[in-house]
Amino acid sequence: MKMKLRKPVLFLLLVTVLAPIVLYTDTLGAYFTSPSSSRAEFVEDLSSFTFGGDVRPLNVLPQESSTSLKEPRGDVYSENSSHSLSNASDTLSSDDARKTRQLTEAESLKHQTVTGSSNDGVEVATNENHIIQVTDRLREPQQTDKDSPKLVSAGKNESKAMETSSKKKTSPTDSNTLDSTSTKTEIRHDKRSVQANGRVVSEETARGKVEEQNAQVAPHDARVRQLKDQLIRAKVYLSLSATRNNAHFIRELRLQIREVTRTLGTATKDSDLSRNANDKMKAMEQTLAKGKQIQDDCAAVVKKLRAMLHSAEEQLRVNKKQTLYLTHLTAKTLPKGLHCLPLRLSTEYFKLNSSQQHFPRQENLEDPKLYHYALFSDNILAAAVVVNSTVSHAKDPSKHVFHIVTDRLNFAAMRMWFLANPPQHCTIDVQNVEEFTWLNSSYSPVLKQLSSRSMIDYYFRSRADSDPNVKFRNPKYLSIMNHLRFYLPEIFPKLDKVLFLDDDIVVQKDLTGLWSLDLKGKVIGVVETCGESFHRFDRYLNFSNPLISKNFDPRACGWAFGMNIFDLNEWRRQNITEVYHTWQNLNHERQLWKLGTLPPGLITFWKRTYALDRSWHVLGLGYNPNVSRKDIQRAAVIHYNGNLKPWLEISIPKFRDYWSKFIDYDKVFLRECNINKLGGS
Repeated sequence: MKMKLRKPVLFLLLVTVLAPIVLYTDTLGAYFTSPSSSRAEFVEDLSSFTFGGDVRPLNVLPQESSTSLKEPRGDVYSENSSHSLSNASDTLSSDDARKTRQLTEAESLKHQTVTGSSNDGVEVATNENHIIQVTDRLREPQQTDKDSPKLVSAGKNESKAMETSSKKKTSPTDSNTLDSTSTKTEIRHDKRSVQANGRVVSEETARGKVEEQNAQVAPHDARVRQLKDQLIRAKVYLSLSATRNNAHFIRELRLQIREVTRTLGTATKDSDLSRNANDKMKAMEQTLAKGKQIQDDCAAVVKKLRAMLHSAEEQLRVNKKQTLYLTHLTAKTLPKGLHCLPLRLSTEYFKLNSSQQHFPRQENLEDPKLYHYALFSDNILAAAVVVNSTVSHAKDPSKHVFHIVTDRLNFAAMRMWFLANPPQHCTIDVQNVEEFTWLNSSYSPVLKQLSSRSMIDYYFRSRADSDPNVKFRNPKYLSIMNHLRFYLPEIFPKLDKVLFLDDDIVVQKDLTGLWSLDLKGKVIGVVETCGESFHRFDRYLNFSNPLISKNFDPRACGWAFGMNIFDLNEWRRQNITEVYHTWQNLNHERQLWKLGTLPPGLITFWKRTYALDRSWHVLGLGYNPNVSRKDIQRAAVIHYNGNLKPWLEISIPKFRDYWSKFIDYDKVFLRECNINKLGGS
């Protein structure tokens, strides 16, 4: 009997002695065979081991609480798997059994650590896996990824498994062999923690950079706009009945309005504001908060804001209309210097004797082999720029002849200017339109209409009363000078081709190539402008009238006067002047078109135009600041069509130099009339 008991006792003693040796040998072996980086991490976390369920410190190493153990981010085992592993240990070999016990005991120690406190629920909340917290934070901005729901679900399942396993009691025997496995697992997850922390730091750094960039692109007038918004809100409270009855609040609000208005001044950006702008803004905000407490009816505030918006829109409409009126008025009002110039020139002209009043080379005026230009203008400086710019770019100026037609008031002054400043080698002739005895109301329907009482009332009285738009009172619509372009064969009976030029153009290249063009039986060479949607026939003609709708295409491409080559022989053959007279008679009540010379030009030369290359004639410098500089440089002629003429102060500054460089402002007549070069850019 004693022999039978001796063997189990010896076996248990042997196990008791050998188990720690095997345990320590395996743990230390794993430690010494691990890489140097892992060894350092192992030493940091090797401050405590568990024996028999108690935590016993190693005095050689720094102490660390058992609650500081980090939970492994590895596999989570259920209770069933733990029991099955424990039950199977009896049938496995000794090595397999040892490894199985170590894995089971690692799970048990994790639950022990979580349940070390008397209150299990509190401990679970305070000892959550730090790696899960880090990775969950990294996952939050990435919820749009396809795998994000799976990752979040996995984290939740793991947390539930931890809570379930934490309620399970662990046996003292199983916990004796925990240390080795927990230490190895700790090393592995410390690495993961370091990597996760690195990702968090990099993410915070990136987020900081994004915030810094957003701060850099903040609008430069943010505070200015906020102050203006405060003024609008203050005006709302001033007009509401609930706040108007509070005299103390109204006094305070008006004071704040004055302060903010004074602070705002004419500032357009935050840097223009005074140093105390923020204080004024805060004070106004406090006053507005009081108003919000007094008047908390949002419907009344919204109603007032809508009324203010409607009033502002109406005021904007009125201001735009007034601006347009003043722009037209400025464009058609003669500047003081340009009014002085013809007076001074006329005085000097009548001081000349008759022999000095004639231009040289008059024999060239009817030579069809030369290059003839038609220029109809009452603006002396504008006519001078056209002639000077053309001559300066001509290959042979002696072959160029300029026919200038002006009115009686400017006839002497125009002649005196070109007598005193003759262009080099070219031929000049200045005529008075009133000397064209053939041009009378019995021959020209338009002249008869322009002198009628109904036309004068249309432009000056009835339309002016109903619509103050100054374009209806533009004198050019009542001037025959504007319609002379339809009588070129009568003005130049012995010429074959004539190049018509407006007085608001500048020539930048030699134009002699236009005379050699074959117009293929057409009467006029034009640059089409239908690249812009508003330059179509329906823009200028009344297509509700059957005469227009039956004869013309509303989407036909428009073109522009300003630089046009005319074949006068073809004109005479097709009797274009009679076509023009026919349509003018049909429009005696202005039912086909209203204003200008372009609409009758579109009708008269319908299907008789030859399209020129766009580089011959670039338009828009009198209204469009976005005309391409490249287009300007390659253009043969640039046209300041529009109200912003280059001799006016309202002209577009960056386009002035193209015009002003052809005027010598040191001329005595210009100095006497105080005509100076306008600033450019």
